[in-house]
Amino acid sequence: MEPLDANACYQALCTHDARFDGVFFVGVRSTGIYCRPVCPAKTPKEENCTFYPHAASAEQAGFRPCLRCRPELAPGNTIASVDAFAELARRAASRIEDGALSEKSMTELAEELGVSERHLRRVVVSAFGVSPIALAQTQHLLLAKRLLTDTHLPITQIAFASGFASVRRFNHVFQERYRLTPTDLRRNTNRTEVETLTVSLGFHQPFAWSELLAFLSHRTLVGVEAVLDQTYCRTVQIGEHTGWLKVAATEQTLQVTLSHSLALALPQTLARVKRLFDLTADPLPIATHLGALAENCPGLRVPGAFHGFETAVRAILGQQVSVKAATTLASRFVAALGEPIATPFTALTHLSPTAERVAQTSKHELIALGILESRATAILTLAQAVSEGRLNLEPGGNIPEKLAQLQALPGIGEWTAQYIAMRALAWPDAFPHTDLGVKKALGLTTPKAILTHAERWQPWRAYAVMHLWRSLETNDTEKPL
Repeated sequence: MEPLDANACYQALCTHDARFDGVFFVGVRSTGIYCRPVCPAKTPKEENCTFYPHAASAEQAGFRPCLRCRPELAPGNTIASVDAFAELARRAASRIEDGALSEKSMTELAEELGVSERHLRRVVVSAFGVSPIALAQTQHLLLAKRLLTDTHLPITQIAFASGFASVRRFNHVFQERYRLTPTDLRRNTNRTEVETLTVSLGFHQPFAWSELLAFLSHRTLVGVEAVLDQTYCRTVQIGEHTGWLKVAATEQTLQVTLSHSLALALPQTLARVKRLFDLTADPLPIATHLGALAENCPGLRVPGAFHGFETAVRAILGQQVSVKAATTLASRFVAALGEPIATPFTALTHLSPTAERVAQTSKHELIALGILESRATAILTLAQAVSEGRLNLEPGGNIPEKLAQLQALPGIGEWTAQYIAMRALAWPDAFPHTDLGVKKALGLTTPKAILTHAERWQPWRAYAVMHLWRSLETNDTEKPL
């Protein structure tokens, strides 16, 4: 990773340019505080500023987070280089931010990322100046600070929800790092007793929220998801925790409101929201790379997946049928196999069927729902592979290997595998080149011609696909899945 240019960083700081939000943080030696470049406080003198690529780097140097601009709300760091080293650092930081080291050991995380534990440590230290454990600890503390500021959860519950093994350890680290106790911080915030949690998630501008919602609204799992008045709602199951959430957009953040029942699964839930709405993407360098293709819709994202298995099943159900027909099949699938749940929304009635539940279903039951036998076989085989741990449909790991695993399953060809990689695996270079919509938008017919034409868009071909699909003026029968 290239070192930060202090002069360029200071110029961005002086202009409070939102395009640099999350790209670097500034430590102010005269105050001992570190801020985002968009902080509304008076710009410090240049000689008092030190610039860091990550919040953890600033905290390692002894700076405390600013209470005005709140570094925990900054968009995820985007590493501009696409070489293997920088990509690994980005993926590792993203997984650590999502709470991976609260659930896994360093060895397990390294194995997930396809490298040795020693190499993972070396890459993270080189990119961010701190160890993976220190990076995780910073994320734990920033999440705890967010919960202390924005919720009325008991401090004991916050300690465990933010990834600490004990309240004593939480209090010690919090006071050591921030020079105040959790109670001191909470005493200075105004909170009301409510039955929900509301958390803000930052993103890089611009952000095409309406276009993203339009894409999701045509592909909702009826009973599990709904798009209502520019708001996305869905039911949630993370391990033993179940509940619901809704997401609305402001100019600078997504406001995520969750049921209290998801408090202890907050990091994992927010990580899935970030993936679903592609919040770590930096649209400006992507748009520059795509050129004229991206001009008509600045900030267009690639919709991710809240659950990889859920999206993969939806892709299989949509093979060679209209979006409307696929939605009908999906609604039957949810009603038959999804667990009922009570929510404040009449449109949300079921949890998404898990791979374990589907794997126990007979082919006859799926066929009875109107699903073709070949697709029923594909869904059952996929469910068995996921439930047995032979196939991981979450981002990370070896993408070519996962694509090969997918295509080795019956009923999953090149198009379906690439679509799953594009959404469930969050692979920015996924490219379903056999898609009818892609062919129509490009005016090309042969796979070779399409792949040759798309070489110019690497490594952002998934974003190119979204722009191609959006360019189509089509009816329901022609809409891409």
